[in-house]
Amino acid sequence: MDINAGEATAQLLYQSGLVTTVADLYSLTKEQVLGLERFAEKSAQNLIDSLEESKKVPFSRLLFALGIRYVGETVAKKLAFALKNIDTIANATVEELVVVEEIGDKIAESIRDWFSKEKNIEIINQLKLNGLTLESADDSSTKLSNLLENKTFVISGTFNRSRDEIKALIEAHGGKNTNSIAKTTSYILAGEKMGPSKLEKAQKLNIKIISEADFLKMIENRNS
Repeated sequence: MDINAGEATAQLLYQSGLVTTVADLYSLTKEQVLGLERFAEKSAQNLIDSLEESKKVPFSRLLFALGIRYVGETVAKKLAFALKNIDTIANATVEELVVVEEIGDKIAESIRDWFSKEKNIEIINQLKLNGLTLESADDSSTKLSNLLENKTFVISGTFNRSRDEIKALIEAHGGKNTNSIAKTTSYILAGEKMGPSKLEKAQKLNIKIISEADFLKMIENRNS
């Protein structure tokens, strides 16, 4: 959370009973901190200032700091990018979560379990009241169009362009990248040596399979 405080301070805050969750940090007052051992006027003010400054951290950092099991920094970034805000994440079903890149059933179920607990919803409400950023910044400056809005893609195989470049193009035109095939998948973008298991599942779910050339035609009107 980019808070200028060491492990000893964190332990002291916890042992004093002042802080038991990340939300409690933002309810601290200077007077409460001054009541703790080793804190003087200047150090107490420095901690409060650091907490205030940390409210500006990106949404993905805050999501990671919640301590949801299996949600590391990478997964938190993917969640924040794909679902945009805490309310959407909190209300997402397992089926909606697994279409997010890097998220499988185990992580999705862990996220649902965390948000199903009343005590955790209270943490979110406290963070909102204290003015923390619970949504992703507007990324419209990197967006080229909405041609692929509400479309999800699974990429499999090898391509003329790098996979990262193709993923970036999908996102630039409003689409979403996912790792696993689900009923909600819109397209399988298939290159050479596509995995046979993915091909079989796509055919079973009747998901449209397109080539790299097909994909480029979809976006060429806005990507010239």
